[in-house]
Amino acid sequence: MKIVLISDTHTNHNFRIPKGDILIHAGDVTSRGTKAEVDVFIKWFQSQPHKHKIFIAGNHDFYFENAVKNNLKTEFKNLIYLNDSGCEINGLKFWGSPIQPDFFKWAFNRKRGEEIKKHWDLIPTDTDVLITHGPPHGILDLTTIGLYSGCKELKKKVFEIQPKLHVFGHIHEGYGTTTINNTFFINASLLNEKYQSAHIPIVVNL
Repeated sequence: MKIVLISDTHTNHNFRIPKGDILIHAGDVTSRGTKAEVDVFIKWFQSQPHKHKIFIAGNHDFYFENAVKNNLKTEFKNLIYLNDSGCEINGLKFWGSPIQPDFFKWAFNRKRGEEIKKHWDLIPTDTDVLITHGPPHGILDLTTIGLYSGCKELKKKVFEIQPKLHVFGHIHEGYGTTTINNTFFINASLLNEKYQSAHIPIVVNL
């Protein structure tokens, strides 16, 4: 199956999205997390021709963090929204989570250590494609100030279960791919650290 990977579009939809069977967005679909921004994203995402379209929220996407409390819509026609949850498509098992280590006062923050580990413990061991907003520590997570900002607990979990694919974003300047052990890691951020269009979607075949 041809899987197209994107992340961190922040309401910028001026990208050429390659054709494929599955389109995955790894979070930060908005800039300020408003309902209006979500509505624009949903309309754009639904318009893509891919048979299956999966997305998670990111730290900018307050709408989704507040969805339960404010009784907001999180089910959208022809889209799959994952929030510490999974789905299966043609035998491939997907799991998605918006959770990230504490990052200022953004959405879906969790303290490093046991608090965030509780979320990673939910990831099934037979996951084929893992979608998180934030990266694992030391993997495509180097910031412009020289810090590796990813999550150590997430890295431990990924190395334990070794999914075929782990896609994320969050650290725009970490865009790219690498393979470690049996896992292909992708930072699919489409904007650079200045929030400018700088990168292209990444396509993989599974």
